[in-house]
Amino acid sequence: MSTAAVLKAESLVVGYGGKPVLTGVSIDLRPSEVLCVIGHNGAGKSTLMRTLFGLERPTAGRILVDGEPLANHAPRTLATRGIALMPEGRGIFPGLTVAEIFSLGLWSANVPKNEHEQRVSFVLDVLPPIKNFYNKRAGLLSGGQQQMVSIGRTLLSRPRCLIMDEPSIGLAPKLFQDLLQPIRALQQERGMSILLVEQNVREALKVSDRVVVMKAGQIILEAQPDDLADNARLMELY
Repeated sequence: MSTAAVLKAESLVVGYGGKPVLTGVSIDLRPSEVLCVIGHNGAGKSTLMRTLFGLERPTAGRILVDGEPLANHAPRTLATRGIALMPEGRGIFPGLTVAEIFSLGLWSANVPKNEHEQRVSFVLDVLPPIKNFYNKRAGLLSGGQQQMVSIGRTLLSRPRCLIMDEPSIGLAPKLFQDLLQPIRALQQERGMSILLVEQNVREALKVSDRVVVMKAGQIILEAQPDDLADNARLMELY
């Protein structure tokens, strides 16, 4: 069995309009782990996630999947390798029902039509509360329900590697945990790898196996969750 990182970046340099955002970032997401990326606003976390998923192009460095550099590092290529991105913000269509959003998600993930029912059932088993508002318009749902729909849509492709960018935005800590716990259970059951970017550090550390800290476009620390249990230590890093 391969021990290569599922997703790996080596010495990434990324910038906008000539201004550097990431400067020499290297990171690896290992098989069957939850890796949490934390850091202050503007540290470059979301840019890193977008670059890993092919939405931004690095000016230097490279990205590897299962130890192999990709000739075509585009989102569709990564999707065919079992990698999915849940972007920052809920990104749902408020005028569509949850059922319609899922149908659109299945189409965009190129899921064969004869598998649609099975994939929806899979997501509803992971996140059963969705059943209660499956035929409601997304714009009528609460923030927590909308976030659940966003996660469910991402899971329709049954990814082996899931990138989650700030899933807790706008959610109370208890609701955030209610969303994360079934994802953590699914990850452990299926051996998924999850790259989690999160500002709600305390709650994110509860479901993480390893942590990296970003500051000013660089990774400044790799640690175990228990290493960051002390508030004073976190304050030093931020």
